[in-house]
Amino acid sequence: MRFVSLNAWGGREWQALSAWAPQVGADIFCLQEMIRAPVPSPEWLEYADAARVLPQRADLFGDMSALLPDHAAYFAAAARGPLTDPQGRAFVSEHGLGAWVARDLAVAGLWQGFVHGAFRLDGWGPEPVPRTMQLFRILAPSGGSSVVLGHLHGIRLPSGKGDSPERTRQAKALVAALTAFRHQDEPCMLAGDFNLLPDSATFEALRAIGLHDLVTGRGIADTRTALYRKPQRHANYMLVSDGIRVTGFDVPATPEVSDHRPLILDFDF
Repeated sequence: MRFVSLNAWGGREWQALSAWAPQVGADIFCLQEMIRAPVPSPEWLEYADAARVLPQRADLFGDMSALLPDHAAYFAAAARGPLTDPQGRAFVSEHGLGAWVARDLAVAGLWQGFVHGAFRLDGWGPEPVPRTMQLFRILAPSGGSSVVLGHLHGIRLPSGKGDSPERTRQAKALVAALTAFRHQDEPCMLAGDFNLLPDSATFEALRAIGLHDLVTGRGIADTRTALYRKPQRHANYMLVSDGIRVTGFDVPATPEVSDHRPLILDFDF
């Protein structure tokens, strides 16, 4: 099977993303930093705060679902607030995570909830904004065994990607959620844009429950594309437990479907 994780950057590179996503062959496709349109909206909107203006594909969740008709779609909203068009008109939007699971796979369990904060209904508010995680239990096509896979988008802090009290609490929350959901010794994978440095204590907490990172473990020094201009190149990670047989792992720099590189894992269990 193939598990793909990507921070979609709000769909900013939609032309490249829409051409690449249907042909990458993902059985499970997980996207972070994405928008769902709960009301009719233009195709493009903008998010703006004091530091930045970010173009957003207004219904990236709907657009991706249309591209992947043979997959069941799942959205986990973290916050609801306004995005604006070039004329300054505001449209209600939701920010969160999306996942698509091939319809021939049986989803035997699903959990999605918060690893930081709680749902914000009244706008985006100050950093760090709420963060969700999605976990799925997938049965083997032949039956008799299962695997847990999940993804999250770690909190962003203006101070950078170093450890902090907020990130310590986030690590405890994600470990608690994963431990509660996972059956004992069940093979497991966890991916996403963690917004962390490789030496973060979060990875120690995940190693304690049997997960090890493929990115740093295989010496991959860059998980960002050329569209990202800053020098710190780690953000995205893919962790696996015992019981996962990795048959391929790639973090391609091209095509540039985001300012993040996708994580592409081929595996058996």
